[in-house]
Amino acid sequence: MDPILTRRMAVAAISALTLATAPLALAQSDSAASEAHDHDHEHDHAKDIYAGYFDDDQIKDRPLSDWEGDWQSVYPYLLDGTLDEVFAHKAQQSDDKSAEEYKAYYEIGYETDVDRIVIDGSTVSFHEDGQVLSGEYASDGYEVLTYKAGNRGVRYIFEYQGEDDSLPNYIQFSDHAIYPTEADHYHLYWGDDRAALLEEVINWPTYYPSELDGQGIVDEMLAH
Repeated sequence: MDPILTRRMAVAAISALTLATAPLALAQSDSAASEAHDHDHEHDHAKDIYAGYFDDDQIKDRPLSDWEGDWQSVYPYLLDGTLDEVFAHKAQQSDDKSAEEYKAYYEIGYETDVDRIVIDGSTVSFHEDGQVLSGEYASDGYEVLTYKAGNRGVRYIFEYQGEDDSLPNYIQFSDHAIYPTEADHYHLYWGDDRAALLEEVINWPTYYPSELDGQGIVDEMLAH
């Protein structure tokens, strides 16, 4: 066969192959761009919810199992200075408060004598001063709160099912989530008056997994 004709045939074949694969490559590129856009959108969406900006139809009931586990209070870490790094970071990111002012604010917020909480199934155990009080709790729905800053939060409420007066009638979880998801930390309110608890926005004892040490808690806080 004529070498020139052979070369022309090869070039034609390569051109045809290029034209055939171009739409596939373009489709793959568009798909990757779309996936990246969706991921960024979901990330921004999650950040909005965490910050307290969401629609009512996004809120869903949550089971007590979302908070199952062994949890420790962060209050001792505030008192011993472990969390000072967190308050310094907050001060750098804001013009509102100094590190000392942030620490004073969170000292009121985190204050509690309940240094550990264990949630197993429907049983909630409160550890305080070496004593343990345990009771069964069942869902009592949720309430949506609007804060002075204009953002909102959801309190998930559980009611005590026993008759021991030493246990709170209600516990209310707030962890910045608004639909079923496994909590990585939470703020907990407890007491006997459901409505009065919803008015409490000054003191919010906060709990992280007991497996974390002080630096682990600092790292988690700085990540948010």
